[in-house]
Amino acid sequence: MAEMSSGKKPDPATALIHHPYRPPAGFEAPQPPVHKASTVIFPNVAALRARDWKRKDGYTYGLHGTPTVYTLEERIATLEGGLQTLLVPSGLAAIALVDTALLKAGDEVLIPDNAYGPGKELARQELARWGITHRLYDPMDPVSLAERIGPTTKLLWLEAAGSVTMEFPDLRALVRIARERGVTVALDNTWGSGIAFDAFELGEGLGVDISAHALTKYPSGGGDVLMGAVTTRDEALHLRLKGSHMRLGWGVGANEAELVLRSLPSLPLRYAAHDAAARRLAQWWAAQPAILQVLHPALPGSPGHQHWASHCRAAAGLFSVVFDERIPSERVDAFVDSLELFKLGFSWAGPVSLVVPYSLAAMRDAPAWKGVLVRFSVGLESADDLIADCARALAASGLA
Repeated sequence: MAEMSSGKKPDPATALIHHPYRPPAGFEAPQPPVHKASTVIFPNVAALRARDWKRKDGYTYGLHGTPTVYTLEERIATLEGGLQTLLVPSGLAAIALVDTALLKAGDEVLIPDNAYGPGKELARQELARWGITHRLYDPMDPVSLAERIGPTTKLLWLEAAGSVTMEFPDLRALVRIARERGVTVALDNTWGSGIAFDAFELGEGLGVDISAHALTKYPSGGGDVLMGAVTTRDEALHLRLKGSHMRLGWGVGANEAELVLRSLPSLPLRYAAHDAAARRLAQWWAAQPAILQVLHPALPGSPGHQHWASHCRAAAGLFSVVFDERIPSERVDAFVDSLELFKLGFSWAGPVSLVVPYSLAAMRDAPAWKGVLVRFSVGLESADDLIADCARALAASGLA
């Protein structure tokens, strides 16, 4: 290191921290670099006072973004068809950001009965304590929604397909009703992932205001990242969300952002592979005598299939089967325990296939579902091997 302005040679401890070497500019590689920081260094006081963290025209503090985080935000915005994205530590945090930024005491939020369970619990517990009310509606019946929108309704949540039971609603009809009443529309778009349909361009001049997305799932693709995103097209709405994002102190680490950036280029290929394999397995399950119903939006007869066909160009790697109600839940559990390739675990969209049994009576207010449901998340294994695993487990549990 060169001498300091005083002419004194610096101590090694100082020299290692304030070393003058800077690598040459112009390095290019397939993956963007990883910038990790809490503190951001400013060149002078004028720059410190002039930079605005709200519009990405510079860097102020690591919590507000580094080049790595900005790059991922911009790519997710492009994937979703939006103009700006905010990153948060999980998919549930994305839902929480929207709720806390847009709702206050005295407001009401409407949530589909088949929505992601923790999102409903957020409304039942945290929002309720803050004086924010919520009501559930039947997403498969637009009249149910229209009847519930009132003067205090400020936010409508949509989910497509529905969590676990996989119903696909008429998104255009639901958005149209909200537009007529001046209600902001947010969609949990984790299932679609920006691939299956365009949330901001549903046709007929309709689109959602906000797309919330658990990047934990398909954008990550490895089952090793927790992250969420909130994407918008309206600048004022984005800045409102961004203000709450800053005040709540939500940020993501550069290492996690790097993992998602590395996976994004293969997202369309992986999504297509999950989709194709899941359809094969769902069709196989439809022929099994122990099964009352197969719930997969792309299969005729599944709730909302006609809406899926109208809205979508693809489907995710998820489906559920409902066992005949005469089969005891213990037998279904034995089937699940007999599976070898399907691992018992929550989440989905990774390379490993997963399975979880659910008691629908404990999950839904309506309708009154009967029988035991088992949800499958199809990974990237051979579809033939996965079918063989299911057939062997059915035989082992006496359900073949």
